[in-house]
Amino acid sequence: MKSGLLITFIFSLLFGFSEAFAQDSIQVKTESQSKQKLVYKFNIKENIAPAIWRQTKQAFEAADSLKADLFLIHMNTYGGTVVDADSIRTRILNSKIPVVVFIDNNAASAGALISIACDRIYMRTGGSIGAATVVNQTGEKMPDKYQSYMRSTMRATAEAQGGDTIITGQDTTFRWKRDPLIAEAMVDERVYIPGIIDTGKILTFTPMEAMKNGYCEGICETVDEVLKLNEMENARIVEYKPTALERFIGFMVNPIVSGILIMAILGGIYFEMQTPGIGFPFGVAVLAAVLYFSPLYLEGLAANWEILIFVIGLILIAVEIFVVPGFGVTGISGITLAFSGLVLSLIKNVNFTFDHVNSGDLLVALVTVLVGTVGGIGLAIYLSQKMFTAETGQFSHLSLHEVMSLKDGYVGVDTEILHLKGKRGVAITTLRPSGKINIEGKNYDALAESGMIDKGTPIVVTKVETAQLYVEKE
Repeated sequence: MKSGLLITFIFSLLFGFSEAFAQDSIQVKTESQSKQKLVYKFNIKENIAPAIWRQTKQAFEAADSLKADLFLIHMNTYGGTVVDADSIRTRILNSKIPVVVFIDNNAASAGALISIACDRIYMRTGGSIGAATVVNQTGEKMPDKYQSYMRSTMRATAEAQGGDTIITGQDTTFRWKRDPLIAEAMVDERVYIPGIIDTGKILTFTPMEAMKNGYCEGICETVDEVLKLNEMENARIVEYKPTALERFIGFMVNPIVSGILIMAILGGIYFEMQTPGIGFPFGVAVLAAVLYFSPLYLEGLAANWEILIFVIGLILIAVEIFVVPGFGVTGISGITLAFSGLVLSLIKNVNFTFDHVNSGDLLVALVTVLVGTVGGIGLAIYLSQKMFTAETGQFSHLSLHEVMSLKDGYVGVDTEILHLKGKRGVAITTLRPSGKINIEGKNYDALAESGMIDKGTPIVVTKVETAQLYVEKE
C-alpha cells in the first residue's frame, strides 16, 4: 500500500514538472513571437498627387494600428504637386514610428522633400536626390513666390531633423544632421556652398555625394539590405496594398471612362426630355453624374464650385426648355456653365488659378468632353429611333402607332379660341406682356403684342397663333 502511494506521488511529481515545463516553453514561444519586429512598407513609385497623399494617410493609420516598429518608404518618383508633398512630409515629421526611405533610383523635386523629412535615407547605386525647383507641367520655372515657399519648406524640413552640439575647447558649435542650406540649394540656383555647389546650378546629389554631406545614411541595392542596416532583417513585413476603392478611383478617372459617363449623362437627359414625368433615363443621368464627379473629387481634381456650376448649368437648361419660350440667354448660359464644369473638373487648376495647367491637359479635357457630348447626343438620337420605332423598336409598345394629322381633323388646342380673332374685350389683369382678358363673359390667357396693357383697358384680339391669343389696346 505504501509502495503504491509512493509510486503515485512520484508520477504526480513528474507530471507536475512536465506540465510546468510545457507551460514555460509555451510562454517563451509566445514572448519570442511577440518580440518579432514589424516593418510597414509603403511604395511611392509614381508622381506625387492627391491619390498618393490619400494612400499615405491610410498607410500610416494601418502602421499605427499594427504598432509597427519601422515605416519604410520604397521610393522612385520624379516629383509631383507641392501641396500633396507638403502634406506627406508633415505626416512623416509627426510620425511616432521611425520612418526610413529607400530611394530606388529617383527622389526628385517633391520626392526630395518627402525624403528629407524621413529619419534615415538610403539610396541605390545610380540613384539621385534633389532638383526641387518648382516648375509647371511643361518644365517651365514658376514665379519666385512659389520658389520662396519651397525654399523655406525644404529648410524647415532639414532643420526638423536636428543635429549635434559640438564642444571644442571653449567653443560650442552646432552641426546639423542635414544642412538646411543644402536643402535650399536643391531649390534655388543662387545658393553658393563652397565645395558643394556653385551659383547658377540646382543641387542634385548622387548616393556618394549624399552620404558625404549627411543626406544619405547608406547605399543599398535591395530592401533587405536596408532592413539589415536597421537591424530588422528578421522582421515581419506588411506592405500597403491599394484598396478596391483606390483601384476603382484610378479606373474611373481614365479619360475614356469619363467620356462614356458624359455620354450617359447627356443621353439620359435627352431620353428624359422625350418621356413624361421622371423615370429611368433621369436615374441613369444622375448615376452617371455621380460616378463622373465623385472619383474626380476624391482625386482632388473636381472642386465643389466646379460641380456647382455644372448643376447650375443643368438647371438653366431646364428653365430654358420648360419655362422660357424660345432659346436665348438662359439656354446659352446653361450650356456654357455645364460644359465648363465638365472640363474644369478634369484639369488640375487651383480655384481660378491655372498656373499648373498645361496645354496638353487642357486639350485632353476639352476633347474628352466634346467627344462625350457629341457622342452622347448622337447615341441618344440613334437609340431613340431604333428602340421606339413603331415597326421594329424593342420598346415600340411605349410609342404611339397612329399619326393624328391636321387633315384628319385632329387639333391640339381648343377650337373655340380659333374664332376669337377680331373680338373685343377688356383686360382683367395687367398684361406684362402676358395676362388675363375677358371676352363675352369668359376669361382667357392673352399676350400683348407691344408694350404693357393696364388692367381695365379695352382690348381687341389681333391674331391667334399656336393656341395663344395676341391682343392690342382698342
